[in-house]
Formats: sequence, C-alpha cells, structure tokens
Amino acid sequence: MPIVIDHVLPDPTVVRELLIRGTPYWTVQRYVKNLSEMAALSDAAKRGRQDRPMFIAPWFRGNWAYGEVLVDGAEVFLEHEAFRDEAQEMFEGGVVVPQIVYVNLNPPIARVDPGHVDIPAFRGIDRTGYPVWLLATMLKSGLFDRWYIPSVTAVAWYYEGEGGGFTYWPDGPDRSPISRPCIGNSAVVGDNDYMFHRVEAVGPDDRTMPKGLTLESQLSWSGDAWEVIEQGNVLARYEFEAVRVSVSWKAQVFADAEQQALYQSHADDLTLDQVVEMLLTDLAARETPIERPADPLHDRNFIESLNAAYRRAPTVWD
Repeated sequence: MPIVIDHVLPDPTVVRELLIRGTPYWTVQRYVKNLSEMAALSDAAKRGRQDRPMFIAPWFRGNWAYGEVLVDGAEVFLEHEAFRDEAQEMFEGGVVVPQIVYVNLNPPIARVDPGHVDIPAFRGIDRTGYPVWLLATMLKSGLFDRWYIPSVTAVAWYYEGEGGGFTYWPDGPDRSPISRPCIGNSAVVGDNDYMFHRVEAVGPDDRTMPKGLTLESQLSWSGDAWEVIEQGNVLARYEFEAVRVSVSWKAQVFADAEQQALYQSHADDLTLDQVVEMLLTDLAARETPIERPADPLHDRNFIESLNAAYRRAPTVWD
C-alpha cells in the first residue's frame, strides 16, 4: 500500500527557488507524437479524433535530476532520507538507488486524465533511448517482467489553491480509488509503474485554459508571473500561487546486490529486435497477427494493435 509522508521538507520555501531556477518547463505531451502513442499511456487519448491534431493541455514538466543533479539545490529531494526509507519498507529491503527528480506544473486546468501509470524501465530499454509508449506497452503486456527494473515514486505537493487533488487506485484499476486533497509539503510514496493515478481539476470552476498550445509550448517564469509561451507569444499569465506544483522522486529498487550488478553489467539487456519479436509472437498467439513493421517505433498500425491487445485502465471511479 502507498505510504503517506505528512511533512517532506523542513523549509518548503526552497521549492519556489528551485522552480524559478529550473525555468522554462516543457509540455509533458512532448513524450508522445500522436494520439496512438498517447493511448498506450492513458485513455485520455480516446477523447480525441484520430484525424485531428492532438490537443495539447497546459501541463508542464522539467527534470531536476536524472542520475545526477541538473538543477542546483535539487539534492533536497534526490537525497531525501524518508523517501529512501519508505521505499525500502515498501519493497521489504533491497538496494534503493535514487535516480530521478522531476516537477509537474499545472496552471488552472480541467481534469484531462482518467488515470495513468508512470513510465517503467527495463534492462537495455528505457526512456533515455526509446519512446515512452513502448515502455508502457512492455509493462502492460507482462512479457518482459524478467528484465523489468522495479521502481518506487514519491510525489510531493506544493500548492494551496483550489482543487488539484490526487486520486489513486492502490488496489488495482478495478477497485475503488482513494482521493486525497492537495496538501502542501506532503507526499505519497507508491509503486506508480503499476498503480493508476491522476490529477483532479486545478483552480476555480470558472477557470479558462489557454488554446493554441503545441509540443513546443513552454511555461516560463517572467519575474512576476508564470507565462505560457508559444513561438514567442504569451498565451496566458498566472500568479505564482495559481499553479499547482508536484515534485516526483523516483528510485530504482533492486532485490539484492546481484540484481544491481546484472543491471550495471548489461549482460542480460534487451534489444529492440528482441522486444518487437516477442510482441509480434504474442499478438499471433492472441489470433491478432500483424506483419513486422519496417519502423516499429513509429508505425501507428503496430502501436494501435498493441494498444488493443494490452489495454489496461481504471474501471471503477468511486
């Protein structure tokens, strides 16, 4: 079960300094190129028409650490002792290796996500070299558990405005979720590769969302406000406190030193050819065979066939 931490930082005001230091932030949908890829991550893609451009929501992200600190001061999260302790408790020991700290920034926004899981990693195949839709599909398929690198995520919030709650499905997508209000400087530690979760609507009911965003849009701190910028044009401005902030800490968790050494040695890494072959073989076994794609990382027919075979999403909402 997820673990709640009531007080994350002794001085939460440092988060404002980190946010300003890390600006600008990019739209989280830069991870995907079209609705087919997005559908591998969330059923939110079903709301869009395949013959129209993908709607880009005002949801922004930045990396503060990835293997090493990228934004000065992010050590307060990357090296957080309680996060590490709770990760070890959740996985009953093991070797915990803090790896990533990233921040999500949500200006006032309707609830746009029915629930998603985080992006997993496998020996030889991770987000540094492969698209996130493939990684999500690999986990859902259950075919690559031997190579899966378990991870734990702590999500901490820094927002005192209206809405912005956190809903999660700790007992699986077919069981009732838990909805938690956005409590500043608190965190939930969980296995977010498997546990579906979502952000509730942010801001007052009369909120308006900027239109015309693209995958190149950014959220930038101008000195006195957050600005949504597209090709040099300011589409919207927000007071600092109007933007919901969540900081995510992610760590790899190895069962023991031997598993960690196997990961570090690359002696049993997956290759893309191996992944594609295993997926095609499984589709054929499901009596939904398709031809081997010439460009498997970008072939929409291949992606959509996998989405249909391995769809997994919440079915219970209260």
